[in-house]
Amino acid sequence: MRAITRRPLLARPGRPGRRTGIRTGLRWKLSAAIALVGALVALALSLVVHNAARMSMLDNARDLAVERVRIAQRSYELSGRPNFPGVRVDDPELPPELQRMVEQGRQATYVSDPGDRPALIWAAVPVADGHVLSLRTHVTDRSANMLDDLDQALVIGSIAVVLGGSALGVLIGGGLSRRLRKAATAANQVAQGARDVRVQDAIGGVVRDETDDLARAVDAMADALQQRLEAERRVTADIAHELRTPVTGLLTAAELLPPGRPTELVLDRARAMRTLVEDVLEVARLDGASERAELQDVLLGEFVARRVAAKDPDVEVRVVHESRVTTDPRRLERVLFNLLANAARHGRPPIEVTVEGRVVRVRDHGPGFPEELLAEGPSRFRTGSRDRAGHGHGLGLTIATGQARVLGARLTFRNVRPAGAPDHVPAEGAVAVLWLPERAPADTGSRPLLRER
Repeated sequence: MRAITRRPLLARPGRPGRRTGIRTGLRWKLSAAIALVGALVALALSLVVHNAARMSMLDNARDLAVERVRIAQRSYELSGRPNFPGVRVDDPELPPELQRMVEQGRQATYVSDPGDRPALIWAAVPVADGHVLSLRTHVTDRSANMLDDLDQALVIGSIAVVLGGSALGVLIGGGLSRRLRKAATAANQVAQGARDVRVQDAIGGVVRDETDDLARAVDAMADALQQRLEAERRVTADIAHELRTPVTGLLTAAELLPPGRPTELVLDRARAMRTLVEDVLEVARLDGASERAELQDVLLGEFVARRVAAKDPDVEVRVVHESRVTTDPRRLERVLFNLLANAARHGRPPIEVTVEGRVVRVRDHGPGFPEELLAEGPSRFRTGSRDRAGHGHGLGLTIATGQARVLGARLTFRNVRPAGAPDHVPAEGAVAVLWLPERAPADTGSRPLLRER
């Protein structure tokens, strides 16, 4: 069966951990939070200031009414009649609450607010002959206008506070969001194999906050993971290197055996073991980022046609559009031969190779790549055989993917199905596509073969 192929892991409906919802930036969340808090504070302060100003205005009006009614009281007690404008004796419209307080022998004031008219200020005082002197005045238009002007100023101030808070939130959130985006970019570069990238250096800045703690933690995690990967790579490379000599001796000794079926079996297994050891060493070199491409200019269509013809004359090569590319011929040949070997081992003829510009496609007409393998991507020492009865050790496509990265190219895999057919319909073949870069890669080094996110 097919070796596992690596493709980006995509979220599917129903898959655990799949997150849905509206994506919003941190700056807008922070801005909205500051604006909301500013609006609530401005509203509360406006209500307090409005009520305090209104109470102060009413208190002043009450004090003025009391002074007037006292003057009227003194005049009434001297002359026996009310001589002050607006003062009445035993006014029938006097509010009952005010009437009860005056009957207790004390002066009092009362405010009535009709709602649709200015507030009324009542002041009443008992006189010696048992009558009640009262004064009724309205809140002046000047006071009402001052209160309206104050309300307008409070509204304008509240809007200014909300807008200023929003701008401040965008500014603060933008700075924090930029640092987090830089941290995410650097972390992605580390995940893709960049060893000289540090998240803490990428975010920069003078002010230290929790983002720096996160960056240090990510850097420490990346260093620890890199050390483990390097240790595993070194152990694998050492084991493969130590096995190379005895395996070569075993193959040489097997070739000296007398001809026969047992000898053929021993030679076949010895050659398979030697291939495995060489492949493991190659994967270790790719993981160690020690590989460098030796770039040359080649005509891609002519190059592929000659190499395929030498490898397998039965494979059909079709050059749709010729293109000159800058690449490493030896590594390109390695990728091409691994794809052909994979198609021959796990697919069915005819095998077709198409060259179109800088794109090379290798297609067979077999059962296609298993869907779970397409989702998980290439994995060493795993094949597509569910019963473990298939041939191969699962390194072919892993090596092809690693060599493609050294070339700055991209290797993708897909199955061929009839147009509009659902996923459960059997595939009509498998296609591996090599996308060579338009320009010569600036970084021609290998990177660890990590799973693409």
